[in-house]
Amino acid sequence: MNLPVVITPGEDVYLVAEIPILPGCVSQGKNREEVLANIKEAAELCLASMDEEEWTLPEEYTLDQVEIFH
Repeated sequence: MNLPVVITPGEDVYLVAEIPILPGCVSQGKNREEVLANIKEAAELCLASMDEEEWTLPEEYTLDQVEIFH
């Protein structure tokens, strides 16, 4: 299963990763390799608790971007 991951700069030298279709699935790491390993582990834990928390992944989703002028 491949899930979308958003990576943004965090505090200090950390990167923050989030999987938007898994509510609350967020992790961090000092570099890209570490943050991806950490978010993978977090996603596996989130998915393991799906049944007991009674939620499911969306069957479909779309990734897109919007242009904002600020």
